[in-house]
Amino acid sequence: MPDDTRGEVYAELAAVGPYGVRPGHALITMVEPHPGHEYAYNRWYEDDHYYAGAMAMPWIYAGRRWVATRDLQLLRYPEKSQVAQPVTAGCYISTYWITDGRYSEHMKWTVGINKRLNRDGRVYQDRTHVFTAFQDHEATVYRDGAAGPRDYHALDHPYAGLVVEVVDADGPEQRAELLEWLRARHLPRQLAPRGGVAAPAAMVAVFRPTPLPGDRMTYVKQVEGVDNRLTLLWFLEEDPRERWDSHFAALDAAVVESGLGRVELVAPFIPTVPGTDRYVDQLR
Repeated sequence: MPDDTRGEVYAELAAVGPYGVRPGHALITMVEPHPGHEYAYNRWYEDDHYYAGAMAMPWIYAGRRWVATRDLQLLRYPEKSQVAQPVTAGCYISTYWITDGRYSEHMKWTVGINKRLNRDGRVYQDRTHVFTAFQDHEATVYRDGAAGPRDYHALDHPYAGLVVEVVDADGPEQRAELLEWLRARHLPRQLAPRGGVAAPAAMVAVFRPTPLPGDRMTYVKQVEGVDNRLTLLWFLEEDPRERWDSHFAALDAAVVESGLGRVELVAPFIPTVPGTDRYVDQLR
């Protein structure tokens, strides 16, 4: 075993600092493999990067990959999105929870490990980061109150679908108003039963993006909308296509009506099947 791993420090580090289960932060990364590289990208991410570039790092404690087949991509809106150009770009998204209060420690490690992975030829270059950001958790709204999984279970519970919604306010003060409206009025209304039938989403987790460090990898662009953006993750108990028209096709209308912001992306996904190439032939 190498003698330069500084193993004696690990016990010291474990004895200090926050170590709760709350997802205080998230890494949300939506990526588009270049045409012709779909299978190779999927194998690299599934077999190596999901682990070496995320799950093996300190303070990331849950993760899940999701995919948008072509028919799911075509459900996205608005057509002129400030997040994805074209709006169909970004057929894979990965979501990770980071322990509350451990963002700075995690960032030091992730910058270091990604530099090492790049140096060792373990970074797949034929892909584009469409929407990659570390984000701080702001709120979670539940359909069933105290019953059911909590947000810290969300990436391990077998949810059948994910809808990613990105909403921009006009500025920081307006974002605070937007967040309160979402938390207190809009999301509870969206999660309420309709005609005696439960809503397809069991919870919605709301995050705000944080800037990437200056020494980030050059292939990841700086985060946009740090002062005015909110990212909503809708966790669904069914395939998003099943009730898309009734529950998700017009999420932008209520936001516009509120006068508090504008929707820049609504994008449905289904979970990947780890260790397989399922859905790769349905991306184009």
